Amino acid sequence: MSKSSGLGDNLYVGGYDLSGDIGALSKVQGGNKPIEVTGINKGAFERIGGQRDGSMAWSAFFNPDPGQAHPVLAALPRADVVATYCRGTNLGDPCASLIAKQVNYDGNRANSGEFTFAVDAQGNAYGLEWGVQLTAGLRADAAATNGTAVDTAASTSFGAQAYLQVMAFTGTDVTIKIQDSADNVTFADVAGLSFTAVTAAPTTQRIATANTATIRRYVRAVTTSTGGFTSVRFAVHLTKNEIAGVIF
Repeated sequence: MSKSSGLGDNLYVGGYDLSGDIGALSKVQGGNKPIEVTGINKGAFERIGGQRDGSMAWSAFFNPDPGQAHPVLAALPRADVVATYCRGTNLGDPCASLIAKQVNYDGNRANSGEFTFAVDAQGNAYGLEWGVQLTAGLRADAAATNGTAVDTAASTSFGAQAYLQVMAFTGTDVTIKIQDSADNVTFADVAGLSFTAVTAAPTTQRIATANTATIRRYVRAVTTSTGGFTSVRFAVHLTKNEIAGVIF
């Protein structure tokens, strides 16, 4: 993959597509907080990895329409929100998701007349997780559908995590789950990667497998239903762990 810009990106927060109201992202940050363990016999700092963390920060334009930036972000919910940043909106493109507390909604009216808000989302219980999109940005299904698979290059044996953002839903129920395959022909459900059935929107979820689970090379998002549905608009993010011991 060659170098690319940040044009055409998306940001989903709490089951809302706020992409058109976001002017910039100033931070998509994650990693381990370093612990200093420098001995007195050392001439430089020594550090080991500590707790995982993550945060996102962005600038939002003022849009008071229902489901847009102002009513969604001004609520300053006490509960966790799920934020998903999509670097491009093609199937398999990179994305980052975070379970976070939205800690502010700070307005600024510039001399030019521009009215924007600064928002910080700080990780809660989990760190920032980069992965791939199993939907091309937002996907719309009108019936049970097997999505196109993403080739992740190889099988891994360290488990996975997945995020779901559902923006709209009409029907009785829909279950969104992840399947894998070794040959891109025969697929099977991945234990631990079936989201709880959705009956209303907006909604978000995060799920995870055991950290020793095998995730095969090809992965796809599928929709099924017991009671039926006529429309669901959603996005799925999958992180396949490349090393053992990932905390989730």
